[in-house]
Amino acid sequence: MEPTVISPKTPGAVIPTAGGASAKGGPVRFWARELLANAVVIVALVIAMEVWSRHVPPFIMPPPQRTFNAMISALQNDYIHIALTIARLLVAVFAALLIGTLIGAAMALIRPLEPYLRSIVVIDTGVPALSWMLFAIFWFEQAEARVFFILLMILVPFYALNVFDGIRALSRDLVEMVETFRPSRLQVLRLLVGPHIVPYLLMTTKAIIGYATRMTVFAELVSVSSGMGARMGAAQSTFAMDGVLAWTIILVIANLLIQGLVQGLESLLLRYRPEVEVR
Repeated sequence: MEPTVISPKTPGAVIPTAGGASAKGGPVRFWARELLANAVVIVALVIAMEVWSRHVPPFIMPPPQRTFNAMISALQNDYIHIALTIARLLVAVFAALLIGTLIGAAMALIRPLEPYLRSIVVIDTGVPALSWMLFAIFWFEQAEARVFFILLMILVPFYALNVFDGIRALSRDLVEMVETFRPSRLQVLRLLVGPHIVPYLLMTTKAIIGYATRMTVFAELVSVSSGMGARMGAAQSTFAMDGVLAWTIILVIANLLIQGLVQGLESLLLRYRPEVEVR
């Protein structure tokens, strides 16, 4: 997919950049710059941890080598907890995407239901996450049901409201043009509404995945005894700061991998759209 550059020197001109390269050097240079920036930040953090660890006890800031050893131990011995957390996160996000899409589409397409569904979604957003966690502890016996319920109640409103706004943002001219072919309701949903809301769903997923990761760990810490959140709680209870830092690093890596997965999915699903850069 070749990105397109809009040049201010020629009003209305659209200039495609050759070979997928942007005005600033293309995606290769972009990713090289990002990797360099990440490497610099990581080295700076490791140096800061090393300096700090020389002036405080290990339960406040352990040496980086000790944290690295704890991380390797967690990857070798507690990989099942890592898999559980990632599986819970992905299942909950996918379910929230489906349910939120249905609610958002119903709000936008079935006008009599809009005020009632919108009220339910807005009220849901006003309930603190901790309240949902406490409700889940009282209402559900199964650990998986608790985490799933908590994440669902937190994430569904994001998708519902964004899908609602996305459908409302449909161009009237485009809708009228499609209606001239006298399509069925299903055809309108499949050929017009569906493709239009895909970017909104991907944007929402990219925006909330980090938040969803934190909520998953928080839910595990409060309501269950398995997963990375529970392991972090166990490390905290024994003042094992190296364990807390190790699980934090693993969580950051997992979050970056999931973000990369979503980014790749976006590139695949939206490959038909030309990239535009305004100069």
